[in-house]
Amino acid sequence: MTKADLIDAVANEAELSKRQAGEIVDLIIDEIKTALQKGDRVALTPFGSFVVRHRKAREGRNPKTGAKIKIAARKVPAFVAGKALKEAVGGVKKAAAPAKKATAKKAPAKKKSARR
Repeated sequence: MTKADLIDAVANEAELSKRQAGEIVDLIIDEIKTALQKGDRVALTPFGSFVVRHRKAREGRNPKTGAKIKIAARKVPAFVAGKALKEAVGGVKKAAAPAKKATAKKAPAKKKSARR
């Protein structure tokens, strides 16, 4: 789905013009961006949350030359899917079955030699 598809869907569902729906979608995106720039978390329960993650500075390699380079620390946006979204897509893990108790196995009986 593209932004244009989303605008069409909003316009049809809310009985708005495409221009009005486009302005609403743009406003929502701008508000999410502004909140993330401030370092805030944007929670859209039960859909998911937009968060800012901090990446530490690290050492990398230039793939062309193999030379070591320093990669600066930075902030990156991330999305964490909520439970409802995970269930809708089928990605929720089932609860683990309780562990079975280990039963002691009996040692196999020794065969008696047939002496007569």
